[in-house]
Amino acid sequence: MRTLLLVILCLGGFAGSTMGQSNIAVVVRPDVPVNGLTFAELRTLLLGNRQFWSSNLRVTLLTRAPGAREHEVVLKTVYLMSEAQFQQYWIAKVFREEATSGPRIVYSNEMAVELALAIPGAIAFLDASQIPPGLKVLKINGLLPGEKGYPLH
Repeated sequence: MRTLLLVILCLGGFAGSTMGQSNIAVVVRPDVPVNGLTFAELRTLLLGNRQFWSSNLRVTLLTRAPGAREHEVVLKTVYLMSEAQFQQYWIAKVFREEATSGPRIVYSNEMAVELALAIPGAIAFLDASQIPPGLKVLKINGLLPGEKGYPLH
């Protein structure tokens, strides 16, 4: 009974944290040779201006479908664009041959996890309370989701 009470208290404390309720985590496979990014580096990646993690590992952007909270947070805080601007940006970038394609759209956190684990170099955004084992959470400006000053919330 004491163990059950301890587990309930621990889970309750986690669920009530800012990490579980409002932060979006940036996740990659463990073999991506990066543990953290500055906010400016994250923006450069998401804008498609940096397309490789290393000389032979291409960045694959995974984004939630429009309307998903993760997508809206990334649009507002990183891209600084509306949905229409985001779509137009990527159409123009591909048209100018500055990128081979825009971000891949994923329709659920489960799909984001599955593709992030399957595609070498993929980067995805998940609710920080839903990170499964097997993915690496990147620090942004030296901070993890839930830490004071973390930018993606």
